[in-house]
Amino acid sequence: MKSLTNFKKGSRFAWSPYNLFIKSIIGCALVLSGVQATAQTQEAQYTRPSWFFGVAGGANLNFYRGTTQQLNSGYTVPSAFYDGNGVGLYVAPLIEFHRPNTRLGIMLQAGYDSRKGVFKQVTSPCNCPEDLKSDLTYFTIEPSLRFAPFRSNFYLYGGPRFAFNTAKSFTYHQGINPAFPAQLANPEVKGDFSSTNDNLISWQIGAGYDILLSTQKRHNQFVISPFVSFQPYYGQDPRTIESWNVTTVRAGIALKFGKGRKMEVPVEISAPVAVISEPIVQFTVNAPRNIPVERRVRELFPLRNYIFFDLGSTEVPNRYFSLNKEQVKEFKENQLEVFTPKELSGRSKRQMVVYYNVINILGDRMNKKPLTTVILVGSSEQGPNDGRAMAESVKRYLVDIFKIDASRIDLEGREKPKIPSEQPGGKLELVLLREGDRRVSIESSSPDLLMEFQSGPDAQLKPIEIISVQDAPPDSYVSVNVAGANKAFTSWSLEITDESGKVQSFGPYTQESVSIPGKSILNNRPEGDYKLTMIGHTNSGKEIRKETSAHMVLWTPSTTEEMMRFSILYEFNKSTAIGMYDKYLTEIVLPGITTGATVIIHGHTDIIGGEDYNLKLSQARANDVKRILEKGLLEQSRTDVKFEVHGFGEDLNMAPFENKYPEERFYNRTVIIDIIPAR
Repeated sequence: MKSLTNFKKGSRFAWSPYNLFIKSIIGCALVLSGVQATAQTQEAQYTRPSWFFGVAGGANLNFYRGTTQQLNSGYTVPSAFYDGNGVGLYVAPLIEFHRPNTRLGIMLQAGYDSRKGVFKQVTSPCNCPEDLKSDLTYFTIEPSLRFAPFRSNFYLYGGPRFAFNTAKSFTYHQGINPAFPAQLANPEVKGDFSSTNDNLISWQIGAGYDILLSTQKRHNQFVISPFVSFQPYYGQDPRTIESWNVTTVRAGIALKFGKGRKMEVPVEISAPVAVISEPIVQFTVNAPRNIPVERRVRELFPLRNYIFFDLGSTEVPNRYFSLNKEQVKEFKENQLEVFTPKELSGRSKRQMVVYYNVINILGDRMNKKPLTTVILVGSSEQGPNDGRAMAESVKRYLVDIFKIDASRIDLEGREKPKIPSEQPGGKLELVLLREGDRRVSIESSSPDLLMEFQSGPDAQLKPIEIISVQDAPPDSYVSVNVAGANKAFTSWSLEITDESGKVQSFGPYTQESVSIPGKSILNNRPEGDYKLTMIGHTNSGKEIRKETSAHMVLWTPSTTEEMMRFSILYEFNKSTAIGMYDKYLTEIVLPGITTGATVIIHGHTDIIGGEDYNLKLSQARANDVKRILEKGLLEQSRTDVKFEVHGFGEDLNMAPFENKYPEERFYNRTVIIDIIPAR
């Protein structure tokens, strides 16, 4: 056995890290008790703190991997040690900064970090058992970025770890050969590892949850936070030689305190007691009684001038209805329910049956108007030749089935449509946008084919008139208004409780007004009494509740009434480019608004983009239509019309269509105008 150099027996340190942790916790508890006792006399209201100070403590679950055999320059054991594990103490003061109800913050912890452990027992060539213990200890500095994904008490964190070695001792023991029990036991060998990395740079990720111990009546507020983190072996090699590395899972608890900022509260002159100020909001609910009307809807349904193609195919997709030569004689625009594609169901079947007959409608109209001509412009990401092949498949159908003279149909191939959905520099949801750009556009200079007052490459075809029965009119919805919510709350939600105590939750919302279909609340109940509770969340983290009650009756049809519906379509991400519709709204839609009518305008978007952005976009579209109609009424000196404007964004429950195919997404970029006559 080699001679020993630079070895000591016993502990390298006279103090214990466990004593430090216990003293820290006791000290914080004493501070907490003292502050709580003092704060009981306070009546002021405070915000949640942004800065926190405290101490974190826990256990490091250390996992050794790799090998070590040369313990230092003067001592090499007979057999190499491989894997091992152990539990070490972690204790550190901490600082945190994160504003209430925000997602991002920063954290800093710095303190004692033990990576001690025991290697698995090995057997030497003399058949003697060998044991090796390590007492690695570091002073660690761990700055982290804190992220609360739900703006709640749950948070994630991650960042680098800077570790400075303060202890590197080992204890080695070689036992005796079991075959010779009379041998004298070998003494333990203690010393320090050589070739040790004094400084380490690694990283960690973790999660925690803040549990509030104090109310907002306390100036000093306390939080206890269980946490867990993972620190992989990368960058955690204890030595510059051999292959030993350490992976650590840490679990512990942090005790933190911070000082809230005193909130401004009005105080009555006659009394010294402060009055807590609440945001000024008005909470009202309109739950209409049953509207005994079966509304037959006469709708001018816009006809988009696009045929969308599947990726990798230049044939017209099967979802577009194709006729045979005999069916052409029976084809009529106002009886399209006879020519329904088999793939459609649910919401899309109600009106997309019109769109999936767009080539048939075009062929029928060109036969009735023999002087009309069209240009079919195919756009393909695979190049102009592929786009032209797509256009050729549409032309071939029109010529073969509808017997259109081929000279009336010109073809063009492009890589991008003239009005593309995918914008230069765009990076989000490109797959859906490119699906919308793979299409054949129907262009024409013949007014007989086009929507009133439109021309150019984006001009839509003349609308189709549809007569249908409306399921439930928008004015039968329960409307909830929280006036002032935009300024007072970061968000608000709604709890609706029936007579039996069953609670339904809706939201969260950021707008001041929302409409909820009565059936979503009543389900199959004919009527019921409900308590409605509005729960608002302020910037300071405070929760405001307001209650009201309402009697609701499920809408059921009775008498018949006819209403008009118009739709306006938008290009992707557009809300103000509505100049082309000025004359259409004022000369086609406006004359249909009867005296005393109610005009319900609701805007929609497809699913491309963020929910908040799409909600604002749909509201902007709806308000733009209202502005044009109001201007036209004012020029006629009319003030007898009531407007209701709603923006539903990409809400799947309120969307006119699904979002599976590009044509459905294009039709969801819409504003729908319902004109309900006075009763």
